[in-house]
Amino acid sequence: MVLFLLLVFVTSLLFIGAIGLAFKRIGFSPQLTMFILVATFAGSYINIPLFSVKTFSPTIKDEYVSFFGIDFRIPQIEYEEFSTIIALNIGGALIPTFVSIYLLLKMPSTILYVLTGIVIVALVTHLFAKPVKGLGIVTPAFIPPLTAAIVAYILPSNAPAIIAYTSGVLGTLIGADISNLHKIPRLGARIASIGGAGTFDGIFLSGIISVLLV
Repeated sequence: MVLFLLLVFVTSLLFIGAIGLAFKRIGFSPQLTMFILVATFAGSYINIPLFSVKTFSPTIKDEYVSFFGIDFRIPQIEYEEFSTIIALNIGGALIPTFVSIYLLLKMPSTILYVLTGIVIVALVTHLFAKPVKGLGIVTPAFIPPLTAAIVAYILPSNAPAIIAYTSGVLGTLIGADISNLHKIPRLGARIASIGGAGTFDGIFLSGIISVLLV
């Protein structure tokens, strides 16, 4: 148990160190990086409701028919109608988006390259994103950041780290979540949170890993 806890502690330090290195590459100070991490952790528990959509969930109910003293079970499929709330997670989606906007305002000369990267990452991510009932929109973990890193490496810009981060974050947000909103009713969930799959969601990690890969 002690060795396991020590492993978790060391892994956490390495993870935080990797995040610190990524934010350092895009020009953030250690103090600002720590603030973003704390805000991300706290914000991961907060979802902002945006709107709701009607969802039809199939349920199987058994009916019994008696015939000559023998009961026969006849499954009946009924559809239950309820509303699925579409929400925006602060830590998993809103904060990474604000960081991306801040970087674009800080380096407006990269906007054309960033837009190109966002489109490419969004298209590639959308091809691999699949709705999984009871889980959400699932995408292979390294597809968005790897695509963002390759795009940032190819494009002739003097700020590849910023292109990688913004393309990874916004490309994943658009390609995995926003472009698949119409598939949410199939999941049968009461609430669908954009960027709400845990403290460090795929949108957040896509930006971090993209920068580290450049």
